[in-house]
Amino acid sequence: MAIRANLLDRIAEAEREGRLGEVEGLKVSLVGAEDELARIDRRSHSRTTGGLGTPTTRSEDH
Repeated sequence: MAIRANLLDRIAEAEREGRLGEVEGLKVSLVGAEDELARIDRRSHSRTTGGLGTPTTRSEDH
């Protein structure tokens, strides 16, 4: 999330300074970073919600 915040800060600064070419480049970087974060989130989510199987109980012989 720090990368996203940094890019947003840099976009705001570039807009204030009137550096329109830099704004466009930073926006492209922001979209790429957000896509990558979403991909990572989907991957980690799919790993944590995998099937664990059906629970069973162990019976002890007496």
